[in-house]
Amino acid sequence: MPTHGILACDFFTVDTAVLRRLYVLFFIELQSRRVHIAGATTNPTGAWAAQQARNLTMMLADRDGRFRFLVHHRDAKFSVAFDEVFRAEGVQVIRTPIRAPTANAIAERWIGTVRCECLDRMLILSRRHLDSTLRNYANHYKGQRRIARSPCGRPRPSGTSAQQARIRRRSSDATCSAASSTGTRTQRERIFGTHRCRNATRP
Repeated sequence: MPTHGILACDFFTVDTAVLRRLYVLFFIELQSRRVHIAGATTNPTGAWAAQQARNLTMMLADRDGRFRFLVHHRDAKFSVAFDEVFRAEGVQVIRTPIRAPTANAIAERWIGTVRCECLDRMLILSRRHLDSTLRNYANHYKGQRRIARSPCGRPRPSGTSAQQARIRRRSSDATCSAASSTGTRTQRERIFGTHRCRNATRP
């Protein structure tokens, strides 16, 4: 499915150092992987989410490109008022099927990435601290293409690199096999000796 003009959103939770749980709403552009941190709150109601949606649409109003689709799951926090904010802008809302997290895979993947590269490596003290941290990380992440990378940002070989990796692996396997064969032959000669059988025909 082409990713041009598609926006996805989701919530994820962050526990602070004082054991306070915060809920973060974010939007991600599927084509450019640009992330917009809508905000964080301890009480993620439908009215709060709808207000963050209004803020986002006003911020994106000056851009040349318009979004045609919004993808989110069937959480109660994504209320009718939330969807109406985008429908008023001509955006078609697509709700993912029940129990199908892979239907919003790019948003889910970004959650794994921000946890692995940022949130799991530091203690969050407050909502303001979390908001500043996530916005700085979103600026760092902006414009990066992560299609060929794992959730932790480790590159995967592709194209020629993958072929070279297979060649190196096969060469390594062949070397190990030859070394194993040589070692077995040496051990056999050490145990049984290198002499020939008595009945063997001499040249």
